[in-house]
Amino acid sequence: MFRIVFYHPEIPPNTGNAIRLAANTGCELHLVEPLGFSLEDKYLRRAGLDYHDLADVHVHADLPSAWRALSPGAVYAFTTKATRRHTDVTYAEGDVLLFGPESVGLPDEVLADPAVTERLRLPMLPSSRSLNLTNTASIVVYEAWRQLGFAGS
Repeated sequence: MFRIVFYHPEIPPNTGNAIRLAANTGCELHLVEPLGFSLEDKYLRRAGLDYHDLADVHVHADLPSAWRALSPGAVYAFTTKATRRHTDVTYAEGDVLLFGPESVGLPDEVLADPAVTERLRLPMLPSSRSLNLTNTASIVVYEAWRQLGFAGS
């Protein structure tokens, strides 16, 4: 399946919901430190409910460590700065879906990382600033999984 990467996530319930997303879709969830919370946080546990044991979650000290562990092929970085939409690419099993922190998104140095294959965005109204992190990841995961015919479901 796909590998979801949250770079410096800040809000525990978003990561808890991403744990649930990973458990229900068969994706791996990779968290790149620093995290804005403890993995023992009660809000994280509440959002993830009993899915934490069903999800494949990994924590990495930094982005280079994550790249070494992932050995990524395609890495899609999601940003409001991109011009191509999330539906404009063909996803493959094992692709990395990279998302930035809730308050600022992916920084320019991450967007310029040589491991990043492409920068993508979700369409929004021009007056909108951004979508919720886990809502965005969910939309992307389900589009990518749809392209694979919801294999394994």
